[in-house]
Amino acid sequence: MKIWIDADGCPRPVKDLVLRASERLRIPVVMVADRPLARQRSPLISSVVVPRDMDSADRHIVEQVDPADLVITSDLPLAALVVGRGATAINPRGEIYTEDNVRERLSYRDFAMALREAGQDLGGPPPFSRKDKDRFASALDRHLTRCRAGQPG
Repeated sequence: MKIWIDADGCPRPVKDLVLRASERLRIPVVMVADRPLARQRSPLISSVVVPRDMDSADRHIVEQVDPADLVITSDLPLAALVVGRGATAINPRGEIYTEDNVRERLSYRDFAMALREAGQDLGGPPPFSRKDKDRFASALDRHLTRCRAGQPG
């Protein structure tokens, strides 16, 4: 098992939680971004800098992900591809993506994009909160506990 972080848009508290879990459970983590990231002191944690073109981080993760892996991302198309490859994807607010809910979210996203193009102001997501961090921590812990017990993610 490996944890992949789509690091460009991942909130710092989420990265910190994953890195602590990595050290505690000895799980390798790969952070993928289109810019250099702060150097980590642990041999379990690596980073990959991809070109700044559209979706290069997504392509890299999808090409490398294994069904036993976990991907942390708020990018719905990436989550859909990860789930399609049999791996687990979770967003920084603690929602584990499934084939059903990721399809539903993609449909809503496409609908919202059409409304925005038509001039509707739908606003954006609320700021990342302490409650979001707590939900993510719980979801991560549940997933890692299941994996360590040999149960499917």
